[in-house]
Amino acid sequence: MERRKFIKYLGLGAAGLLFYRFVNPEETRAESTYKLKYKPEPGNWSDNDISLAWIGHSTVLINMFGKWIITDPFLFERVGIFFLGTNMGPARITPPALTFDEMPKPDLILLSHAHMDHMDYLTLRHFAKKFPNQIDVVTAYMTKDVIDDLEWKSITVLDWNEEGSAAGINIRALEVKHFGFRLPWEKDRSRGYMKDGRSYNAYILERNGKKILFGGDTAYTKLFEKQKNENVDIAIMPIGAYNPWIRNHCNPEEAVQMALMAGAKYFVPIHTKTLKQSSEPFNEPIERLKKAVPSYNIKLSIDSIGQSFILPK
Repeated sequence: MERRKFIKYLGLGAAGLLFYRFVNPEETRAESTYKLKYKPEPGNWSDNDISLAWIGHSTVLINMFGKWIITDPFLFERVGIFFLGTNMGPARITPPALTFDEMPKPDLILLSHAHMDHMDYLTLRHFAKKFPNQIDVVTAYMTKDVIDDLEWKSITVLDWNEEGSAAGINIRALEVKHFGFRLPWEKDRSRGYMKDGRSYNAYILERNGKKILFGGDTAYTKLFEKQKNENVDIAIMPIGAYNPWIRNHCNPEEAVQMALMAGAKYFVPIHTKTLKQSSEPFNEPIERLKKAVPSYNIKLSIDSIGQSFILPK
């Protein structure tokens, strides 16, 4: 759907929030006083390393040998329909670890799919306005229309198993098990519209011989076994919103298993402790993850929003 048509449908926008299964926004606002214990200091990161920090939800800030990457950026109070310069929808439970003004200029923005909590038009609009024609964007098949009215340096669309490069980083798109419509009446691949439906990606990023897997959003799938020879250094994987939505979202143990399919050495969790999207308790995904990791040959590098990690040399 073109952006112009999307705006025409704003009168029906409330329906677009139904698939998120969010609780009443008033309830989430009451919880939004949750305080973060950690704050990243990207100004101290070296361009000779891979450094990253979990900013919140599926947003991770990465310095990959001097190239700044932001995944699925969402940096404002609410997620949902963009209308009259702001978002109409549920509020965050936790604030972002860095505000928009504290974020460095990204060389690359990586977008996994068109869901509003992963392709937040408000945040993307702010980046494009602050750094017009300076940011490369990589996004999934049939999702470019959501943001192609903004001033990017480039937009690269990658379909499953396609490879490309942007901002000096080699990127390959991977198939996952999820769904892609931004609004419920749109076509997406999970409904069988393979040629004209919105898609959804994971990605492998490579630079200077090191690899990062960004899992985006996915249910458990053995599709990651196709990456068994990749020897991924860091896997960034979703672990929340599985109860009762296990059909579309993996649980923590499944996330670790998929990371290991790609040979990952370090694990970074995302997609939890930010929005109320499901029924599991607020701390359950992280606690389950911490209990699961010792049983697997992988190291947990981050367990809280705001924490930073530097890949050992």
